[in-house]
Amino acid sequence: MKSCKDYGFRDQIQRASVSIMNNIAEGSDSGSDAINIRFLNIAKGSCSEVRSMLYLCSALGYCSISEQEELVGTTRKISASINILIKYINNKNIPKP
Repeated sequence: MKSCKDYGFRDQIQRASVSIMNNIAEGSDSGSDAINIRFLNIAKGSCSEVRSMLYLCSALGYCSISEQEELVGTTRKISASINILIKYINNKNIPKP
């Protein structure tokens, strides 16, 4: 991607990537589980955006298929981790019998 001359594309994928961690941080500092989950869902959306752009990245010849596959795998792991965190937050609020 460093050699990619499509600066708009590079900027968008970089912004979406940064949005993932910023939304996780903002939600975790909110003091509210409901708000935290909302921001975690936004982070998952940004992760999906990055994944979508990675498919375009290889289709447009900006990266190799192997690079794209590796990075898509990473976005899937991040999304799964966010899902686990959401489930944990939801389950901690369920009253125990």
